[in-house]
Amino acid sequence: MAELKDIENRQDIDKLMWSFYDRMMVDPVIGFIFTHYAKLDLNVHIPILADFWETVLFQNPVYKRGTKVMAVHFDLNKKIQLRKQHFSRWLFLFHQTIDEHFYGPKAGLAKERSVSIATLMQNRMGTLPDCTEI
Repeated sequence: MAELKDIENRQDIDKLMWSFYDRMMVDPVIGFIFTHYAKLDLNVHIPILADFWETVLFQNPVYKRGTKVMAVHFDLNKKIQLRKQHFSRWLFLFHQTIDEHFYGPKAGLAKERSVSIATLMQNRMGTLPDCTEI
């Protein structure tokens, strides 16, 4: 097996996003959210996500949607209530995909930022566990 390299450029981000969504769209826990409720067109969605992650990981400001990203997720949450187990599964699959393809500081940063993003979204949507569940 080849040694893993770090996320170094946009092509690596594209590879990560396609690999992740290929896995996620068929996942028995959360795949239906993306196929049935969000009805994602990956040819449209992946470049937007890759812009987002390029901005996050390389501070290259190609993502231009600003706070619109939260509105999209709030709209999705109106169609199907996003629960903490959905976010946990999303994180698990994202981290698993990173670990299968990449290793290094940027890969670690992607995992750290994904946790921050999931936590922020859950907080804003009111899906974080209360203190009695921790």
